[in-house]
Amino acid sequence: MSFQVILIIHVLLALGLVALVLMQHGKGADAGAAFGAGASGSVFGARGANSFIYKLTAGVATGFFVTSLSLAYLATNDTGVQDKPKSVMEEVLPAVVSDVPAMDDQDSDIPK
Repeated sequence: MSFQVILIIHVLLALGLVALVLMQHGKGADAGAAFGAGASGSVFGARGANSFIYKLTAGVATGFFVTSLSLAYLATNDTGVQDKPKSVMEEVLPAVVSDVPAMDDQDSDIPK
């Protein structure tokens, strides 16, 4: 797959993972349910949404890790880059070195 496609999937998985984590309730949320803040009935059945959301979160997190590793591998692999840009030193240094006149041994002021 292309680097851009994996990057788009990675961003979508990251957003989904954030949304799933924010949807889950913490251990302190049970105290609020005692005063009528929580709903006794659930869309996901009598067991609640815990098992479904936890499994979905684990699957999205696994996909996120796989895309992270894939992007890291593709970023360090140089075979995918066809036209590697040259650095400033690779472009400028050869031109500067070729402009320097050659020095003869007779013109040298350095004692031998």
